[in-house]
Amino acid sequence: MSLHTSPASPPSLHAWQVILGGISALVLTLGLARFAFTPLLALMQTQAGLSDAAGGWLAAINYMGYMSGALLASWLESPRWRHRLYSLGLCLSVVVTALMGMSDNFWVWALSRYLGGLCGAAGMLLGSGLVLNWLMRSGHRPELGLHFMGIGLGIIVSALGALLMARLLLPWAQQWFGFALFGLIFLIPAWAWRPPVPVAQGPAPASTTAASAAADLRKPSRAWTAWMTAIYFCGGWGFVISATFTVTIVERQPLLAGQGPWAWLLVGLAAMPAVFLWDRVARRVGELQALLIAFALQCVSVLVPAASDSLAAALSGALLYGATFIGIVSMTLALVGRRSPANPGKAMARLTLSYGLAQVCAPALSGAMAQASGNYRAALLLTALVLALGMAGLWRLIRLERRELHAQQNQLEVASRGR
Repeated sequence: MSLHTSPASPPSLHAWQVILGGISALVLTLGLARFAFTPLLALMQTQAGLSDAAGGWLAAINYMGYMSGALLASWLESPRWRHRLYSLGLCLSVVVTALMGMSDNFWVWALSRYLGGLCGAAGMLLGSGLVLNWLMRSGHRPELGLHFMGIGLGIIVSALGALLMARLLLPWAQQWFGFALFGLIFLIPAWAWRPPVPVAQGPAPASTTAASAAADLRKPSRAWTAWMTAIYFCGGWGFVISATFTVTIVERQPLLAGQGPWAWLLVGLAAMPAVFLWDRVARRVGELQALLIAFALQCVSVLVPAASDSLAAALSGALLYGATFIGIVSMTLALVGRRSPANPGKAMARLTLSYGLAQVCAPALSGAMAQASGNYRAALLLTALVLALGMAGLWRLIRLERRELHAQQNQLEVASRGR
């Protein structure tokens, strides 16, 4: 994707600024306001008495907040209000991160996790929609690979932050305050380089107009949308188990104590270059086929640590997870956003409701299963089954899309003959 300015670009911002601002926003709203809970979960269990079940419920509450934000984003039409709520989410991310360290009361933590979920929705859905809209209007390739680097970078920042503060022997509460300070650093570019409110600014470039027309011709049917919604639910289930419990699963092994943040760091390191890889794979084999490959590899990523308690299994599972979840998210959201060029953020948000529903159900159930059994093996096996169902749905959707494209081509031929 070219990062050179376009004649249609707003004169006050360059493409590299919009991309870097979006990356910083994802680090802030996802990497810190949401994902910092993952490397600190084991420490909070040791120092603050947080149980497996309570940890699972906090994760579920966080995803309730995310789903609430997705619901709001799917309902909100006003571009100005979408921009305002995105801006609010940036500032609130720093506050809710600090709030985690201000009390050891479960309900204070629950409030922080719920608001953190709202912030994550603001960064992921409203922010990504604003960035994608800006790219399309400015004549750039409508891909979000560079933008979604912020997810992997956010994981890296949370992992390295946890490792650094653990080396300084900071207790769990002070580590949350440390993450809030990191958030202030990323707030500066995220705020300064926000995409402008997407208002009408004259005719779009010819390439963008053509792309929008092509997207209209391929507007998804109800059946396509229903299948994709179910598939993304399965993707959300696969995402949340590893996103919540990766560090804890590693730390639970007697010989691996202290290695958890390294596994989380590996997730982020794998995720950052993976966004470009999946864009290339999608261009070569097709978007849905690329999603099928990503689902299959993520299924392997949860089966490996379920089959073995070794460090190699834990790290290879983390590597595969980081390389695949980012592809599932970026390809799915970009695919849906391109097919709704007038309001890509709204289309992303509607689909994300199913993803968020999985994120609410999965951690609470998995935490209870882990507390009952003393390990996460059963939860990992259940996750592999859900991902396999997603693969079956993708196979069905690929066949459905082929039929729909064939029917659309026939309609275009009939229309051209009528002229």
